[in-house]
Amino acid sequence: MGCDGGTIPKRHELVKGPKKVEKVDKNAEMIAKWKYCALSQEKLKRPIVSCELGRLYNKDAIIEYLLDKTAERPNVEAVLHIRGTKDIKELNLTDNPEWEGERRNAKGDRYEDNCGMFICPVAGLEMNGRHRFRYLWTCGCVFSERALKEVKTEICHKCGEPFKEEEMIVVNGTKEEVEILKQKMLERREKAKSKKCKKSKAAKAASAASEAKDAAVKTSQENGESSHPDVAGPSGSSKGAESSTKPATKRSSLKMEGKSEAFKSLFTTHSSAKRTKEQTSNWVTHTPYHF
Repeated sequence: MGCDGGTIPKRHELVKGPKKVEKVDKNAEMIAKWKYCALSQEKLKRPIVSCELGRLYNKDAIIEYLLDKTAERPNVEAVLHIRGTKDIKELNLTDNPEWEGERRNAKGDRYEDNCGMFICPVAGLEMNGRHRFRYLWTCGCVFSERALKEVKTEICHKCGEPFKEEEMIVVNGTKEEVEILKQKMLERREKAKSKKCKKSKAAKAASAASEAKDAAVKTSQENGESSHPDVAGPSGSSKGAESSTKPATKRSSLKMEGKSEAFKSLFTTHSSAKRTKEQTSNWVTHTPYHF
């Protein structure tokens, strides 16, 4: 039986029982969510962005994914809902002064504590997964849930920008919270599509109305030109219109009865203004009265 030497096997070594369900280490799962990118599995570093489902990514990894979606990546399922840069928000994070990062000595064995890189600017809680955090979609500022509950306001505590309760997104929430955020995301996208359709329809209607007005103006102009056939040159003004618009500039001294001869002599129609052939010049000038 292979038990030479007086070895006594135990029952669990001979009888195969049901396999035990492997439990995921909660601490390791927490560190993976809060300290590593959900797409590239690399350590989070600024700039850090988040999607509408509350997952954390490195901005460089998201841009690389958007530029080339055909490349093979380990966790593509986590970013399938991201269509462009409008679906992500860069987070405005507050650094943790106690986090040493890579400055501390890494030689030898040491305990990996769960110290967060960032903290809540109001309550001072570390952003390491032990406390619930939310961020505002309007400005990207991140706060702990405790701070938002204790100090209720509609203005951001950090930048002062107004926000609504619907614009707060849970960071690394539970499966149920992620499903709720997914439904809200789909509803927002459907509303945005309906608004775009309404705007396009309104723009088409406005363009059609403007085209109809232009056509009506053109037809009215054509009808007006046909009703006035006497056109004097390219300006399109008729002779009758020109004659009607011309003022009577010349005055005849003969019609000025009762006026003195001195007053009549001011006009060119007076007999004193007429010259004989001897007085006229042999060349033509602008005013033939100069000699």
